[in-house]
Amino acid sequence: MLDLLEAQKIPIWSHHRNDGDPIVFGGGPVLTANPEPLAPFLDVVLLGDGENLLPKFIDTMLEIRSLSRDEQLLALAQIEGIYVPSLYAPKYSNDGQLIAIERKQADLPKSISKQTWQGRTLSHSQVITPDAVWPNIHMVEVVRSCPELCRFCMASYLTLPFRSSSLNDGLIPAVEKGLSTTKRLGLLGASVTQHPQFFDLLDWLNHDRFENIHLSVSSVRAATVNQKMTTILSRRGSKSLTIAIESGSQRIRNVVNKKLSEEEIFASAQYAQEGGLKGLKLYGIVGLPTEDDADIEATIDLLLRLKRRTSRLRLTLGVSTFVPKAHTPFQWNGVRPEAKKRLKLLAKNLKPKGIQLRPESYGWSVIQALISRSDRRIAPVIALVRGSQNNLGSWKKAYQAIQEKTMVEENDPSIAFGKLPTWQEVIHQTWDNSRVLPWTHLEGPLKHEVLIQHQQQALTDHASSNQAK
Repeated sequence: MLDLLEAQKIPIWSHHRNDGDPIVFGGGPVLTANPEPLAPFLDVVLLGDGENLLPKFIDTMLEIRSLSRDEQLLALAQIEGIYVPSLYAPKYSNDGQLIAIERKQADLPKSISKQTWQGRTLSHSQVITPDAVWPNIHMVEVVRSCPELCRFCMASYLTLPFRSSSLNDGLIPAVEKGLSTTKRLGLLGASVTQHPQFFDLLDWLNHDRFENIHLSVSSVRAATVNQKMTTILSRRGSKSLTIAIESGSQRIRNVVNKKLSEEEIFASAQYAQEGGLKGLKLYGIVGLPTEDDADIEATIDLLLRLKRRTSRLRLTLGVSTFVPKAHTPFQWNGVRPEAKKRLKLLAKNLKPKGIQLRPESYGWSVIQALISRSDRRIAPVIALVRGSQNNLGSWKKAYQAIQEKTMVEENDPSIAFGKLPTWQEVIHQTWDNSRVLPWTHLEGPLKHEVLIQHQQQALTDHASSNQAK
């Protein structure tokens, strides 16, 4: 983002811009969850779904474009769901703890609430190009959010409530439009198969006129997989099925509220094989709260048994380290250093048995956590690290430089962000529930107290599992 601004000769710091500079705005789930790390670079943040927010933002900009920059920002701040960071100021205690984020004027809203689209149609691709990450695929959003509420999952908690696109008014017209341009179709959503008419959509795509299309589906809930689904997917060019199991340990699945049994995992693999699919991809996480080595051994054991039972399937485990995300019950939990060792343990035991392992770098997970949990004090670090190699060493070096106040380049010493907390506190420490969070002034779908209840339920489930042992 900073590279883009500099390429257009736009000052990267919002307070350095004047009336001749454009209004720089951002949105999407990462900024909706916690915009504070990037707040000093952005004039405006749109919180939540764009269907309502973007038209309001654009219409207002057209009305106020003759006003001064300060007047424009003040007008935009009155729109529900629009956050203007420069009009809010963080306050810190003498020991560097964030104690509040306060509005600078009495006529500003005390808090800003995420906006939720409740329409019967969701999004689909407007541009199809061979230069996309997924080339020439027409993406159709089938559902938004997920009703399962796994306790680590921002894609579920932040985007509540669960919504589905109308089959006849939304999905079918969107698919028809895309297939007039390309033969590659992708069905998207955090829990696609929980659309109430998902199998009606599959039946429609099973008609002979679609025999030349290539259909791909994002991760599906294992409990919804059946042979009809896998047969149609195979017939329409899909090579594999993707399910998220999070862990091979039933205890950990209970802790994270993953309502999934071992029998359902094995059944989905069996259906994939019988339906003619060639591969099964599984998503897992290491370093989840309360996890121990026995839970990793349970994951290894489950994968090896799965390999023996469905020997014709190519098994792939994509695994990442738990990263705490804003507006989830595990937002107070830190990254566990032992996750790095557990990633290696999975590789040591699974790769020799012919199971592909695709681990996300532990270092990259730490960088994610740094951005996920930080407040505005991290902005000079982000500015300093740009242009260097995007690796953990570069981030640590930049963090230390800013922490020691050895500001360089665009890191203006006059920017009083306050002293950075320790690396350990931001990345690894489990925070107290009473702590003021960087996103405390932004309202998500569920109240703070509800998230604490869900966190406590996870600990209760952990205690119950230990008693059962």
